[in-house]
Amino acid sequence: MANFSKSTVPQFSVDVYQNEFLPEGGRDVSAIVTVTSTGGGTSGAAGLGGFGHAGGPIGGGTAGVVIMVDCSGSMDYPATKMRGAREATAAAVDILRDGTSFAVVAGTHVAKEVYPGNGGLAVADHRTRAEAKEALRRLSAGGGTAIGTWLRLADRLLSSAELSIRHGVLLTDGRNEHESPEELRAALDACAGRFTCDARGVGTDWEVKEVTGIASALLGTADIVADPAGLAADFTSMMETAMDKGVADVALRLWTPVGVEIVFVKQVAPTVEDLTGRRTEAGPRAGDYPTGSWGDESRDYHVSVRVPRAAVGQEMLAARVSLLAPDPAGGDPRPLSQGLVRAVWTDDLAMSTSINPQVAHYTGQAELADVIQQGLDARKSGDRDGATAKLGRAVQLAAASGNADTAKLLSKVVDVVDAATGTVRLKAKVAEADEMTLETRSTKTVRVKR
Repeated sequence: MANFSKSTVPQFSVDVYQNEFLPEGGRDVSAIVTVTSTGGGTSGAAGLGGFGHAGGPIGGGTAGVVIMVDCSGSMDYPATKMRGAREATAAAVDILRDGTSFAVVAGTHVAKEVYPGNGGLAVADHRTRAEAKEALRRLSAGGGTAIGTWLRLADRLLSSAELSIRHGVLLTDGRNEHESPEELRAALDACAGRFTCDARGVGTDWEVKEVTGIASALLGTADIVADPAGLAADFTSMMETAMDKGVADVALRLWTPVGVEIVFVKQVAPTVEDLTGRRTEAGPRAGDYPTGSWGDESRDYHVSVRVPRAAVGQEMLAARVSLLAPDPAGGDPRPLSQGLVRAVWTDDLAMSTSINPQVAHYTGQAELADVIQQGLDARKSGDRDGATAKLGRAVQLAAASGNADTAKLLSKVVDVVDAATGTVRLKAKVAEADEMTLETRSTKTVRVKR
């Protein structure tokens, strides 16, 4: 492991966990890459406020956030949703650190800038926070839902200033009924890589795959707030996390030698996110995978590659994993840290058949996310046998891996007869909020016990 971080950005480290031993002719190599960032959040830099260890701006600029609030007509049913949204947005505004650029957008079938209202961003201080909260009091519900227009306005606002970190927060209570799926996808494609976005669904009338798809495309988090009374606490927590981001646009670069194929690259903690299709070429045999913004945190990635066949006694570098941050001056990305994935061929059966505990754990967590989605889809389509089998397997995987939070969510959808064998019965009645919570949080994982 090598570390090349400078004092003006968080310190990054890369650790690789794998069984590098393959049998003669073996080709598949898997590794868990743990990336840890320290000094960029609460313990060091001022995060989204834009200041680094040396007191200067990270990335040569400040940072900004746009809060997008659903103001469609359905937000008045019940009225607690609109009231909760106003209170939650006000709470988020209160969390903004002095110097953070920000704006508030009201979203219906069109997008309207509520504050500051001049086509740009305000800079957070005592006065602007008070003005923003006063403007929020005038928010009212009416109109449809076209989320792509909200995202495009947020992008324009965030692009109106020199910012090192750009972040969005999006709240919706309904389905995206006033634009086509293709229009939303086009907006997401246009915004991807330009800002990150956390998405929240309030109540139970929204579409889980829409909200999680937005967060996934824009490298943010997604969650459900079934009771509008919980919005303020959720927004406060979400904004506090955003305020601790110290460096943006970090890329995971994978370099492989001639003859090595990349099978997949996935984030596996704190959530499962397949990054394989997001690769952008970065020179001969190298590609970059986006990871978004970082504060004080640690994430795990599963890298799987296929190497050429080789004889016993041979060894090779299967892949080199590097972390890179943008150069403020516009030059080549700055290396932050790197780790190596190796392949060694052996005739020792015990060595070549041993499964690395970290790889085994996260393979199970990825399967857990898949079978929950498959089980819920089967349940919705009326395939009770298929749903029982898939959700039973999910219960088994959750119990075996110690994922207590997911196990608890599953127990609200199925009656668990024997967790160890995955024997379950579908519940006759399931609250819609419980099913949506399980689906929304299905990709959340637990860290492997080292």
